[in-house]
Amino acid sequence: MSGVEQKVTDPYLWLEDVTDEGALDWARARNEVVGRRFTETDRFAELERRILAMLDDDTKIAFPGRRGPWLYNFWRDAQHPRGLWRRTTFDSYATDEPEWDVLIDVDALAEADGENWVWAGATVLRPSQERAFIRLSRGGADAKVQREFDLTTREFIAPEDGGFYLPEAKSQLSWIDVDTVYVGTDFGPGSLTDSGYPRVAKRWRRGTALAEAETVFEGKPGDVSISVGYDRHPGYERHFAGRATDFFNEEVHLLDAEGTWQLLDTPTDADVSWYRDWLLVRPKTAWTVGADTYAPGSLLVTDLPGFLSGAREFEVLFTPDAHTSLDGWGWTENHLILSTLRDVQTGLRVLTPGPDGWSDSELTDSPAMSSTSVTNLDPLEGGDEFMLTTTGFTTPTTLLSSAIGTSATVLKQAPAYYDATGIDTEQFFATSDDGTAVPYFVIRHRDRRGTPGPTIMNGYGGFEISKTPGYMGGAGMAWLERGGTYVVTNIRGGGEYGPQWHTAALKEHRHRAFEDFAAIARDLVTRGVTTPEQLGAVGGSNGGLLMGVMLTRYPELFGAIVCQVPLLDMRRYHLLLAGASWIAEYGDPDKPEEWAYLSEYSPYQNTDPDRPYPPILLATSTRDDRVHPGHARKMAALLESQDRTVWYYENIEGGHGGAADNKQSAYLAALVYEFFTQMLFEEPRTA
Repeated sequence: MSGVEQKVTDPYLWLEDVTDEGALDWARARNEVVGRRFTETDRFAELERRILAMLDDDTKIAFPGRRGPWLYNFWRDAQHPRGLWRRTTFDSYATDEPEWDVLIDVDALAEADGENWVWAGATVLRPSQERAFIRLSRGGADAKVQREFDLTTREFIAPEDGGFYLPEAKSQLSWIDVDTVYVGTDFGPGSLTDSGYPRVAKRWRRGTALAEAETVFEGKPGDVSISVGYDRHPGYERHFAGRATDFFNEEVHLLDAEGTWQLLDTPTDADVSWYRDWLLVRPKTAWTVGADTYAPGSLLVTDLPGFLSGAREFEVLFTPDAHTSLDGWGWTENHLILSTLRDVQTGLRVLTPGPDGWSDSELTDSPAMSSTSVTNLDPLEGGDEFMLTTTGFTTPTTLLSSAIGTSATVLKQAPAYYDATGIDTEQFFATSDDGTAVPYFVIRHRDRRGTPGPTIMNGYGGFEISKTPGYMGGAGMAWLERGGTYVVTNIRGGGEYGPQWHTAALKEHRHRAFEDFAAIARDLVTRGVTTPEQLGAVGGSNGGLLMGVMLTRYPELFGAIVCQVPLLDMRRYHLLLAGASWIAEYGDPDKPEEWAYLSEYSPYQNTDPDRPYPPILLATSTRDDRVHPGHARKMAALLESQDRTVWYYENIEGGHGGAADNKQSAYLAALVYEFFTQMLFEEPRTA
């Protein structure tokens, strides 16, 4: 038990017992209050129906994942709420009515097993595609059961018949060949990190007990996790291992010909990848190699065998500037595609290696106020083909097929779910407390310009995650059609301007993310978009922490707040579930010098009984085994004790996303928008 934990005197500590019947009864009682207040109106019922119809719509795009000749898809609709895992060919997919080959019906499987299965993904053995590892979660938790599935017989292979099987845990399982895998899981005491992820990786052969698997790689208890895998690119086969010492630092190792793990001499905070014999490095801090210093967020390439032999000559493929960052990259068979962000507007370029170096050209234009991304790159079996998705806040997604050197053709077009006539997207910049210009998008009907009105602003600001334009079907039908305004913020802590935009809000600098969000709230009022009484804010997970700080530090800026699956008790977050893995983001409350800055903003420790707060809806999930539901439970109890206007909703399942199926997702979305409608359209700041 840590020194900080020993000193805790928390009257609501009992609410951290996730499955305690007393705690669950406490949650159920508050769910009933929320239900009576917000879900018994015709308006709620109609909105829930519309959102569910959108999620279940048979005409929405079935986004595929390409594996050689097959396009795989996971699909949910009204008849299959738990979903179908299926596949088809490209030629069939390109038709109006693809012929889907259903591999697993999760609804039927859950009924047969008597389990509340939620689909969590599949790993297919390539190139044969005869077998797959199927990941299934109970109620949407991060911990998963993994089972081997025969794609020829369409049956699971039982352990007694030689099938690979892992019981519920936060496991890693990857193919080496059909009879050999790498596995990291809960092998017993000492096999997991303090964050609850694998610390030990083993090579496991078919027909042997898991206990007999051979240990091949180990990390330390204080690491976040380790992972081991196999690159089966013909002629370039490599075994690799990663040791994540914290959330943002990882040592990368390659297995040499003598069977020894060789550490790649690259910065541990860099993004590192390889294809054939090209090594790509994206440093997140300035990296000096010999006489050269490479900028954070640049992309470097070198010869991998040469690098392993000691050479350190890099070619710079991308250099960021004050407005442009590298958002991602991927290979076709013969080309490298880069995705960039310029003031949160996407661009795509294609780079081609040749005898005289790399050529560089524009791949395609992305429409203004939209995002275009490259998907389904398959350099092993897909040649230079790929797919593009283009979407905007008011523009449904278009899926296109393309190849290097050819024009893109439309494959699928998503339907529109709300009337976007007259609704525009604008981009503005607010000035934060330290003078930094912070971008944000405003989506509203053009008739709303010049007239302050009900507005919801959304924020996240963490883990180098960028918030780019994407179609908002739920917000459109629930808020924009009603005449509301929606705002998407790009505060520091995200990745919109590269790694420095993220590191600017790490640890002791976290306050910058909060100041950015508050600056945008003030800017919205200054521009006449809204008023404090009509302004709502919403965020989840790390964004839930943001909402907790808005409530306790900037309550005068908002008329209502929704705080979803949040972190709120920053004194104990590292002791709860996966919290220890985020110390690199927030800091270690067991260290006095780091608790000093955490204590300044931790929402649970910074409520002021004498300061007016806007009404707040706290929403979480019992089955969230990433961010502990105790954060939201305890905050709700504390606010209730201070006679605040607080509502609390807990989904008894649903995982970190808060919902395990479309019906639960529709209910939660309708609840959030009904709350904002009542608070901002009808009766601001009242219970």
